[in-house]
Amino acid sequence: MTYKLSATKLVTYKQCPQQYNFRYELGISSRSAFGSPDLGNALHQALAIAYRDWHYNDHKPEWDWFESCWGVSVSKLSEAQIDDGRAILRSYFNDFVVPLNVMQRPLGIESKISAKVQFENIEFALNGRYDRLDNTNGSLELIDYKTTKNTTVPDSVDVQLGLYYLALQQVYQQSLKRLTLIFLRSGESLSFEVTPAHQKQVRSLISDLAVKLRTDAEWKPKVGGHCDRCTYQKYCTAKTCEPEPVPKGELRGVQLSLSV
Repeated sequence: MTYKLSATKLVTYKQCPQQYNFRYELGISSRSAFGSPDLGNALHQALAIAYRDWHYNDHKPEWDWFESCWGVSVSKLSEAQIDDGRAILRSYFNDFVVPLNVMQRPLGIESKISAKVQFENIEFALNGRYDRLDNTNGSLELIDYKTTKNTTVPDSVDVQLGLYYLALQQVYQQSLKRLTLIFLRSGESLSFEVTPAHQKQVRSLISDLAVKLRTDAEWKPKVGGHCDRCTYQKYCTAKTCEPEPVPKGELRGVQLSLSV
């Protein structure tokens, strides 16, 4: 049986194995900590259309092309959100399209990526999704759009780099060189180079997770800043003096059905 794995799952496991167990192995539902994603989804859709459907016969599009892509992406938005999103997209155009001599066609847009690796006799399917994949001077570069108001680097960056390196190497026979985060609201961009340390960290995390899945080892809690955002505190012995009994969920793991 193949075990599906993503950057989100690996980040959760890295932060706290017990939280991972509650969420992914026991299948205990967790309330969302985020508000409406409609504006972010519309911005992602407009950018995907802009890069996917541009004819690339000219060096680069004018603003009216991006504005037309925005126009077909706003069906779920209020008037205020439409105006807000248009302003954000216009800033993106000014910052990241106007300075270009030529807008290159991406290798992939809003695509899924998957690959398989094996640790401790468990086959893992590495699954992910990216906003844009560019070939920059012969090197693969992932572009990840962020619509959050803060520009804090997410905890998942190191894990993303390592996981996508493994996956893209199998699919394209090329190594990922760089991940660039573009914060659409502020216009700030941050780039991270892939290093051997990222690959080593992800391999180590997957290997450690495989051991737990194989041996049904204890999923110990790990206390940290992420605890403030955790919705499983009422079950956690590290955060609650008298934790509630863990509810029975739908088992999603592979401990009981692995073939050696």
